[in-house]
Amino acid sequence: MTLTPSRPVPEASSEEQQRLEVELLVGEPVLQATELQTLGQDLLFRGKGLPEARWRELGALPLQEAKGRLVVAVPSNWGAQQRQSLSEELQRAGFNAELKLALATNLTTALTAKAPTPAPEVSKPAQPRPPASFNAPRSLTKDLGIPGTAEGQLQEVADVEDLEINAAAASSSANASPIISLVDRILIEALTSGASDIHVEPQENTLEIRFRLDGVLQKHFEDLPKSLTPAVTSRIKIMAELDIAERRLPQDGRIRRMFRGRKMDFRVSTLPSRNGEKICLRLLDSGATQLGLESLITDADARRTLRELGSKPYGMILVTGPTGSGKSTTLYALLAERNDPGINISTVEDPIEYTLHGITQTQVNREKGLDFSTALRAFMRQDPDVLLVGETRDLETAKTAIEAALTGHLVMTTLHCNDAASAIARLDEMGVEPFMVSASLLGIVSQRLLRRVCTACRISYTPNPEELARFGLLSSHETTVTFFKANTQNRNQEGCCPACSGAGYKGRIGVYEILRMTDTLAAAVAKRQPTDVLRRMALENGMKTLLGYGLQLVREGHTTLAEVERMLLTDSGLEAERRSKSLSTLTCSNCGAGLHDDWLECPYCLTSR
Repeated sequence: MTLTPSRPVPEASSEEQQRLEVELLVGEPVLQATELQTLGQDLLFRGKGLPEARWRELGALPLQEAKGRLVVAVPSNWGAQQRQSLSEELQRAGFNAELKLALATNLTTALTAKAPTPAPEVSKPAQPRPPASFNAPRSLTKDLGIPGTAEGQLQEVADVEDLEINAAAASSSANASPIISLVDRILIEALTSGASDIHVEPQENTLEIRFRLDGVLQKHFEDLPKSLTPAVTSRIKIMAELDIAERRLPQDGRIRRMFRGRKMDFRVSTLPSRNGEKICLRLLDSGATQLGLESLITDADARRTLRELGSKPYGMILVTGPTGSGKSTTLYALLAERNDPGINISTVEDPIEYTLHGITQTQVNREKGLDFSTALRAFMRQDPDVLLVGETRDLETAKTAIEAALTGHLVMTTLHCNDAASAIARLDEMGVEPFMVSASLLGIVSQRLLRRVCTACRISYTPNPEELARFGLLSSHETTVTFFKANTQNRNQEGCCPACSGAGYKGRIGVYEILRMTDTLAAAVAKRQPTDVLRRMALENGMKTLLGYGLQLVREGHTTLAEVERMLLTDSGLEAERRSKSLSTLTCSNCGAGLHDDWLECPYCLTSR
């Protein structure tokens, strides 16, 4: 019989069934055996909290220690008195205990494990890893000695702040689990290769690791065995100080480490899925050098327009686009130009992505009730000049930001929508009154990031008329343009391009659509005119569309038609670009005759517009 705090239950036919039955009876999650074996060895052999012999005597196992808090796995048949006694004993040792349940048999197995013997001294320190390539996926576990993956010496990395120190210590450490080395290796590979996101995705029979490089998800490694899924996810959750026993609800956390002298933050999000917990890590370099508008925006007219908007004394500027499109980078570039000892600049962000000297930056803390709207109201009592709101996602935040813009402050914020004109409809959907939007809004910036074609291996070619027609282009008008395409022929072979590792692209470049508010546009917004009408009015005022900006980058040799099609080519975008062209060519270039707005060619000489 297995006893629980409330009632006896019959012996389960399997360990997993027994664990699930205990969870149902006591109403608390029960840790798996793999989590105990991979997470508890380090603190046990170091005697964290209590001596090793005392832990074995109690039948409890320390799992995680952070900031005076010690997570301990205790048998599921312990009563309230035994839990209270252990909590008091740990409190006398200087720790606040957080108790998690585990099966007594699994705890006994973990507690009886022997400490690993020290590894032999190595003659050479670990060498830094070369940049990750785009060749065939490599193995992550071939030298870690993880059972079921490959033979080798059991190695582990101490949980220190500097990831490169972790990697160098992997060849000599003998006090931790190889899972720690595995996770650290994943993080270092992502940082070295310049990835923006790490996706840890449990599949039916494997664990898949993917990196997002230049906006595209790519596999760098062979899939890991399915048996490693609980250990890898638990290790990441421990590093992010999340609840390792909670596997039924999403959780958010943060990992902070040093890498090559810079502070690197990993924003961690967990999500329960059919095959286990999926984990996504967003990489944030808080010490990265800020780029100016000169580097971000290649078009001189767009750059001048954005500078003029950012120099206004009051009003609101919206920057729109999907996640990972560079909105925060653009806003920080604007703030850097306004940063002056005579101006008080405050920001509220979630999270703080970059650190700027001379600016007050506030981190959102929803657990304590500090959200965007609360911080904005506090800023209004801090004598501000310029305010940055990380994201406008609800009515309260939107109204507070607009009220700040109407009372003599310059407010910059981001919004998730497809293009500049649709931002008005997005605010209306939130419930913001149109007259408030028209009175406060200075302009809207919509942006995307396109991959730069590699200049070392790009291939020049002449697109056929059908390909150009998909973008609304005429081959007769593009005769002087040199088009390029990415060279990906040797991507998975030796001898690929060393600059881009065979990907065909290297780095990214911004695409911008800037809608500047005018009196006519403001009146249309106040009257709740539809998005199509607002877009047409903006085009008449000279707005360049996202597609038009992207095609300009193609003509300049920065990117390819295939990349523009992947990111920017939509029916509405193509129609807007055609409308923009027609508005700019109301006179026939051949015979000089006047043309109507809706004519696609001159009726007198049949020249296309």
